[in-house]
Amino acid sequence: MKKVTQSIVVILLAVFALSSCASTQSLQEYYVDNSENPNFISVDVPASILKLEETNLSASQKEALGSLRKLNVLAFKKTATNAAAFKEEKAKVNNILKDKRFNELMKLNSSYGKGVIKYLGDDDAIDEVIIYGSSKDKGFALVRVLGKNMNPAHLAELLQAIQSADFNTDNLGEIGAFLKG
Repeated sequence: MKKVTQSIVVILLAVFALSSCASTQSLQEYYVDNSENPNFISVDVPASILKLEETNLSASQKEALGSLRKLNVLAFKKTATNAAAFKEEKAKVNNILKDKRFNELMKLNSSYGKGVIKYLGDDDAIDEVIIYGSSKDKGFALVRVLGKNMNPAHLAELLQAIQSADFNTDNLGEIGAFLKG
């Protein structure tokens, strides 16, 4: 009986170990793991930095702004010396974003590069929006927009307000310079 119990414990431990090793890295773990990596620029930005209170917002834009908590920005700045690391990190991010929990909102394609906007949560109550953009020459940026019960339609209106606002990327330091190109 003692050997059976020991065997069951060993099997359970083995299953637990294998399942924890097989799981893919979460986006949050990826941020944490790379926040001190010299190839990355990492910053947490409170929603208040957008300074949209000074602009004229519609009721739905104010609701969208109120649902935002913060933005986590992680950017890989590609150089001639880290091209292999860029390729490896880009593959890791693409693998993480393939997770079926992420719902695709839209694909982006511009002269700067390609990207995608995905979200976690329900269609009418989004808890996290992920904006990922990549350029062969400059690197990639990964932005987590964290909030509570964000409405996709209101977020689209808020993006329009941000575009029309006098938003100074200099307030973002290194990230602002990277985003300017």
